[in-house]
Amino acid sequence: MVGITALVGILTAIDTMLYSINDNFSSIGANSFKIRPSYESLKSNRHGRRKKIGDNISFRQANQFKKKYNFSGAKTTIFTNYLFDSTIKYGDKKTNPNKKVIGIDDNYMEISGIEIGVGRFFNNSELRDGMHKVILGNGIVKKIFKVKKEKVIGKIVDINGYKYKIIGIMKEQGSNKNSNVDQSALIPLLNGKRYYHFENKAYSLNVGIRSSLQMEDAISKATGVFRNVRKLNIKDKNDFEITKSDNILKMLKDATFKIRFATIAIALITLLGAAIGLMNIMLVMVSERTREIGIRKSIGATNKHILTQFLTESVIISQIGGLLGIIFGVVIGIVLAHYIDGQFRMPWAWIGLAIVINTIVGLLSGVYPAMKAAKLDPIESLRYE
Repeated sequence: MVGITALVGILTAIDTMLYSINDNFSSIGANSFKIRPSYESLKSNRHGRRKKIGDNISFRQANQFKKKYNFSGAKTTIFTNYLFDSTIKYGDKKTNPNKKVIGIDDNYMEISGIEIGVGRFFNNSELRDGMHKVILGNGIVKKIFKVKKEKVIGKIVDINGYKYKIIGIMKEQGSNKNSNVDQSALIPLLNGKRYYHFENKAYSLNVGIRSSLQMEDAISKATGVFRNVRKLNIKDKNDFEITKSDNILKMLKDATFKIRFATIAIALITLLGAAIGLMNIMLVMVSERTREIGIRKSIGATNKHILTQFLTESVIISQIGGLLGIIFGVVIGIVLAHYIDGQFRMPWAWIGLAIVINTIVGLLSGVYPAMKAAKLDPIESLRYE
C-alpha cells in the first residue's frame, strides 16, 4: 500500500503539475510556432552571426497562408512591427522616441498570450477598415497619463502625427529578451499598412494550436501550405524556417522524466521491502495451515493445486494493498490539482503500472512459500500439531 501510494501519488502529482503548466503555457503562447525567412550560420570569422537567405514574408503571402491553412483547432495571426522609434503624445506629455507600434489582426492577442486589462479589443469593423484605434501598453499609459486607467479609455493620442483613439490598455506584462509589451502600442494591421507599408516590408506569421501534442503534425501541414504559397518547386529547398515556442515546456518534461524514473526506483525499493514482508506472512500461513494442506492432499489435491492456491492468495493480498495504494495515490493527485487550480486527469497509465507491479510482487513473494507448501508430505502434514 505504501509503495503503490508513493508510486501512483507522486507520478499523478507530476502529471497534474505538467497539465497545469501546459495549460498556462498555452495561454501565453507556448503552444505556437513562427514562420520566418531562412537564415544560415556564418563562419567563425563572422563571430557566429546569421545571414538571411530567404525573402521576407509579404503581406500577400501572409494572407494566403492564413486563408489556406486549415489545421484542426489552429489559429493564425499576421502582425508586424511598423515602427520602432515612435513618440506617443497626449497634450503636453509625450514618451521617449523609442516606442514600438505593432500592427495586429484578430488572433494576435490570443496566440501571443496578451490580455486586455482595461477597455476592449478591436472589433471586426475596426480591423477590417483599419480604423484609427489603439491599445496601449501599461508603461506608455503611466508615462503620459496621471489619471486612473479607466478614465484613459476614449482619449485621443498622437502617434507620429496621426490621431488614434484609445480603446484598451494591456495588462502589465514586464519585459523579456524579445519584446516589451508594456512599451508598445497595438493598431489594426490594415491601418498600419495604409501609412507605414513599403516594398518588401516583412510580416510575421504565428500559428497557435490547442495542444503541444499536435505540434509536429501542425508544423508538417504548415510547411506544405507555405511552400505552396511561396510557389516552390518539388526540388527547391525551403527558403523559410519554422521555430517552435515550446522549448521551456520540453525542458520541463525532460526534467520530470528523471523525476518519474527516480520515483519508480524509490517505489520499487519500498515494494522490495513489502515483498519480503509478504513472503514472511505466506511462510507463516504455510506453517499454520500445514494440517489443512495434509487434509487437502489426502482427498486428492495435487502439488499443482496447492501451488496455485498459495500463489493466488499471495497475489490477492498484494492486490488488496495495491488497491488501497491506488486510492490514496489518486486522492493525492486530486488534492494537488485542487491546490494549484489545475486540471486532474485520472492516471490510468500509472494505475495499470501499479497493478502489473503488484501482480509481480505477489507472484515473487508467494512462489517460495507456495513451492514449500506443495512439497509437504501429506502423512507428515496430517501429524503436524
